[in-house]
Amino acid sequence: MAARILDGKSLAAQVRAAVKNEVAALSHRGIRPGLAVLLAGDNAASRVYVRNKVRASEDTGVRSQLIELPASVSEQALLDHVLSLNEDREVHGILVQLPLPKQINAYKVLESVSPAKDIDGFHAANLGALVAGTPHMVPCTPAGVMRLLQHASVPLAGARAVVIGRSNIVGKPLALLLLQQDATVTICHSRTRDLEKVARSADILIAAVGRAKLVTGAMVKPGACVIDVGVNRLADGSLCGDVDFASASEVAGWITPVPGGVGPMTIAMLLENCVRAARAAIR
Repeated sequence: MAARILDGKSLAAQVRAAVKNEVAALSHRGIRPGLAVLLAGDNAASRVYVRNKVRASEDTGVRSQLIELPASVSEQALLDHVLSLNEDREVHGILVQLPLPKQINAYKVLESVSPAKDIDGFHAANLGALVAGTPHMVPCTPAGVMRLLQHASVPLAGARAVVIGRSNIVGKPLALLLLQQDATVTICHSRTRDLEKVARSADILIAAVGRAKLVTGAMVKPGACVIDVGVNRLADGSLCGDVDFASASEVAGWITPVPGGVGPMTIAMLLENCVRAARAAIR
């Protein structure tokens, strides 16, 4: 039996509709959530991502401003922009689009964002709160994955979850969120021995490494939930994930497509975080 498709596009539309209602309610109180996006350089993929984020924010009523900087921008100039936005009371969320030009220390820039406005959830203070089990701003992609799992009523408590990828943006935060829902979590990476065997043990298998079609059907436990976080462009220009959808979908119980799975949820959770930050600012 073919796997049930976890439709991130449909669920993201529901989240964005709720965000739009929340924005309208805040506007009646004289508060309009504001998002500032910093884009440095001319990375083509980054421009696409930023365009989608700005369009989504405008569709929900979130006020957005895009600050475009040349690839030659200095680290200090970028930091000055962030510090200025930290002080701007009409800006509730700050997003620094990655990757940054090579002359800039990305960690230093992300740490300069006020934790209260860090709607990406990358600041050490927000990651530390997540580790402590008292999350404030949760990284958007992991939050979107959890919302997909919960919406589909995928059993989490007691489940064995395998996360392939250990980044601070997806892999590690997602493992913590799964732990908080009483899953038993294994994180895999490039040094993991017998990856196929470990992956096949998973009730919930999450691929987030950026390697096209790394996970095949032979690596999927029958009936498992397979979440594909990767987005890779093939030689013919088409997009695919880290999972070989054709073979994995014949074995899995649930699976996310690429595109249309996790991607739309990431943007939806970004907007939800921005509204959360705006609400917190008026307390």
